[in-house]
Amino acid sequence: MNTPTTLQIDFVSDVSCPWCAVGLASLERALARVAPDIRAELHFQPFELNPDMVPEGEDSIEHLMRKYGIGEAQVRANGEALRQRGESVGFPFDLDKRKRVWNTFDAHRLLHWAEHEGPDRQLALKKALFKAYFIDGQSPADHELLVRLAGEARLDEARAREILAGDEFAAEVRERERLYTGAGIHSVPAVIVNRQHLISGGQPVEVFERALRQIAGAQPSAVMTA
Repeated sequence: MNTPTTLQIDFVSDVSCPWCAVGLASLERALARVAPDIRAELHFQPFELNPDMVPEGEDSIEHLMRKYGIGEAQVRANGEALRQRGESVGFPFDLDKRKRVWNTFDAHRLLHWAEHEGPDRQLALKKALFKAYFIDGQSPADHELLVRLAGEARLDEARAREILAGDEFAAEVRERERLYTGAGIHSVPAVIVNRQHLISGGQPVEVFERALRQIAGAQPSAVMTA
């Protein structure tokens, strides 16, 4: 029996990024296709789309219109295209429930802690955060929600509450954010394999699968963009 190849995958993303939700669902399907020959050590790294977002958040339609300089009709058309992409990889967006855009820094602090508690728990928390925001329309800035999601991910709720009550892991998250932006990551998702191969954007399953096979086989892999 051949020994499986293990790849380190750093998934740089924000929990309020819809293409990151698509990208993760697509990547997971690709990993299922390449198993058991290829395994992944998956780590979620922080990136904030709106680091200066006010505590009360902003209306999502107004925010997207201003950010991209487009009208409401185009925002809704983009949302429908996104919904269809999500559906194709098993992520059922309900963007009508995503009424506001929120600050996500505290969610990243919990994800950083979760990484130390185990990759399966970090993955569970990340997926729970995507579901809470993009399917249930809940705020990733809500501490009570974050504590509950931590518990659902088999993390200690009392410890999560303690972290959120202070500034624990804030410096570590800021440091990682600077690391990736300093390396030229300015849009997400950014999937970095073995710290050297970059796959950018919420790619189709086939693109992820092909790239993973190329990298595992030590073949040259070009940077891929959405």
